[in-house]
Order: sequence, then C-alpha cells, then structure tokens
Amino acid sequence: MAAAGTLTRADLAESLHHEVGLSRADAARLVEQVLTHMCEALAKGENVKISGFGSFILRDKGERVGRNPKTGVEVPIAPRRVLTFRASQMMRDRIVSAG
Repeated sequence: MAAAGTLTRADLAESLHHEVGLSRADAARLVEQVLTHMCEALAKGENVKISGFGSFILRDKGERVGRNPKTGVEVPIAPRRVLTFRASQMMRDRIVSAG
C-alpha cells in the first residue's frame, strides 16, 4: 500500500494478484472494469451499494443563497447533484475497532 495512506487502483490490483492469484494484467483490468461499471451507474443517476462496505448516494441539492465570507455579499448557489458516501454499519464497526 502507498506510504501516504492512500489506497490506489494499483494497490487494489496488486492485492487481487496476491490474494486471488490473477495475473497482474488481469487484476488491473478487473479493477478498471469494476470502477467503470460503478461510474457508469452513478452517471445514469443510480446509487451504488456494496454490501458490507457502504453506499454511494446521489443527491440533488436545490438552489440556495450563500454568502461570501470575506465581503458578506450574498451570492446565489446553483442547483447541483452531489455524490455522498455512507459507510455500512459493518465498515463503521471495523473503523472504530481499528482506531
């Protein structure tokens, strides 16, 4: 795993290579296919749920008025779609017990 504490695609592929025994090329291809499938589902407006891990949820946020903190001037914030992640209870339990 990367020294900075970030899990990368290469780390996932390497883990598949060691744990499952796939070739490095097949492992990298599998990781790319999974991530591509997730991105395509999200782009179509579908939520993505990975049991035991968590859910990627799309939310539509309406237009609202924001304020420039420096000047205090009110500025309209356009409506937009945001992506949120909600960890499963199993994942939260693992994070708490690991920390």
